[in-house]
Amino acid sequence: MTTLTPTVNPAALPQAGAQAPLPGGLPDPATLARLASEFFSTLPGSAGAPGVAAGSGAVGGVPSALPAAAPILASLGNPAPAGSPLAGPGGTGTGVPGLELPQGKVPGANLAPSAPTHVLALGNRTPALAPHAAAANGLPDNAVSIAPALEPRVGGALLGVPQAHAAAEPAGPVPAAEAKAGASERSPFYFADSAGHGWQREVQEIVVPAHGFAAPETFGLPGDDSLRELLTLNRPEYGTHDGAARYFLAERENVTFRSDVARSAHPPFDVNAVRRDFPILQERVNGKQLVWFDNAATTHKPQAVIDRLAYFYAHENSNIHRAAHALAARATDAYEHARKTVQRFIGAAAPEEIVFVRGTTEAINLIAKSWGMQNIGEGDEIVVSHLEHHANIVPWQQLAAFKGAKLRVIPVDDSGQVLLEEYRKLLNDRTKIVSVTQVSNALGTVVPVQEIVELAHRAGAKALVDGAQSISHMRVDVQALDADFFVFSGHKIYGPTGIGVVYGKREVLEAMPPWQGGGNMIQDVTFEKTVFHGAPARFEAGTGNIADAVGLGAALDYVSRIGIENIARYEHDLLAYATSVLAPVPGVRLVGTARDKASVLSFVLKGYTTEEVGQALSREGIAVRAGHHCAQPILRRFGLEATVRPSLAFYNTCAEVDTLVSVVRDLAPRQ
Repeated sequence: MTTLTPTVNPAALPQAGAQAPLPGGLPDPATLARLASEFFSTLPGSAGAPGVAAGSGAVGGVPSALPAAAPILASLGNPAPAGSPLAGPGGTGTGVPGLELPQGKVPGANLAPSAPTHVLALGNRTPALAPHAAAANGLPDNAVSIAPALEPRVGGALLGVPQAHAAAEPAGPVPAAEAKAGASERSPFYFADSAGHGWQREVQEIVVPAHGFAAPETFGLPGDDSLRELLTLNRPEYGTHDGAARYFLAERENVTFRSDVARSAHPPFDVNAVRRDFPILQERVNGKQLVWFDNAATTHKPQAVIDRLAYFYAHENSNIHRAAHALAARATDAYEHARKTVQRFIGAAAPEEIVFVRGTTEAINLIAKSWGMQNIGEGDEIVVSHLEHHANIVPWQQLAAFKGAKLRVIPVDDSGQVLLEEYRKLLNDRTKIVSVTQVSNALGTVVPVQEIVELAHRAGAKALVDGAQSISHMRVDVQALDADFFVFSGHKIYGPTGIGVVYGKREVLEAMPPWQGGGNMIQDVTFEKTVFHGAPARFEAGTGNIADAVGLGAALDYVSRIGIENIARYEHDLLAYATSVLAPVPGVRLVGTARDKASVLSFVLKGYTTEEVGQALSREGIAVRAGHHCAQPILRRFGLEATVRPSLAFYNTCAEVDTLVSVVRDLAPRQ
């Protein structure tokens, strides 16, 4: 490649009294910046280039080897907003050289010529290389203005370049013999204009793609695929259960870690970061910071869900499936995407196994009124547990009364856990369906539903699992569980109210008749007969809750990003802590002490009604549920009509637990 020798104004060279040069004979940063401006003012095709005829592309008769300037961006400005972590050293300016530097800023000598085009700073293309690194010469990559065709020099501390190495760089060319002899002692990193050693490559012409954005490879940077390959989670050995995962480079055998959090493929759990995602947690109640311990009743919504709902109504709102216009297509796509999100989240085999309803209550009613009316007759038996919410009792009572069937109940022990041996005795050839909760909303007991489902199937019965209280606390895999039905509500897992899910095995759903009639669930209607769609459409009569289904999908995506295993681990530790500090308070009786529990603490306080305790907590901004929790049978099993029920979520903290316990302890002396 022909070397260009620009004409440099002698006045731009350092004069007596100028800033002292840097170690190694390098000029000071201000001088280098001026030299850079002079250099590029003489580039081929520039107005001030001496000896260059218009359009000749030659300097002093020497043909130019540089390509013609072709802007990569339509705009001359840096599009990154001020303060953005992706903003380059030019901020939001035009990058025109000569702009004055703000007070306290050092002019950047850390510049290397790149190409005769105005391009974004490196930090705008690769956030990991944002210009806050110290470069090889020990100076910050923090020049406030950039010259056209100049970029911050790569090779800072973030890339592993020792800061002191450049100070030892020879000022002039290194003889070939010396370079060869000392190659093994030199840094393995590359430096601009260090011709004698280090990494070298051919100069490549910058290709400007049609869409206006140059690929990182154009600038000698690793592309997306190369960067992904460096990540531990994309290495074959990552996530194995029989050994440690390697951190980044496989060659670094000595750097390992054995962390369940790392194997979860999610970042470590940070409760403070999570709390910032929930705007309502900044509310004040009675002048106190809100403490939300009523999560078993409903959970709050992260900003991602709020924003998704707002976006739907602002840009996608339409009825679905039955129109050819653009908004109908957007709304349909969003709704069906939410169905697929639910399918993936609970491990269903196909989106057709997901039916949207208003919530868990409607879900159980649908199954009782459709499958139950079709399959349960006189003398048949329906099995539920003593732990059930009213929503998993009343629909079956109604069906039993209508059909002449019997409702049988699995008893629990004094800790609140179901008695599997007694359950086995209830099963017989008249048992048609077993419907149980996975987690008790009143006690927090985690029920062994896997065994319950398996025993039901051995008896020839169907199995329904109520996941309203489990869905937000633990991983659910409906295929591994093998339940015929699984139901839950969106508002229990940080989604909107008014939306819920019925999962049903496809062959079971296809054999069930519709339970409501109307639009959206039909193929053809005449006055003589109606032909219905297959599942799931046949169970979604009328206009569904489209926006909230989309919001539910956003909530499940949010939980997935954090990692349900991370959530479960954090909540387990928080529940253990809360139990350890609440149980010793004088007068406190914990109700529900099963070994396997989710994040529910039911208790009563001697000398106080549950309403009095709830009101005292509310005065301090603490929200709990005080009452029978729509689970009167299980509370009466323990001789109670009501309890105080703090229920925890992954945005709660030990400090909030301490606040609750402090209020209860202050009440305790009245006995």
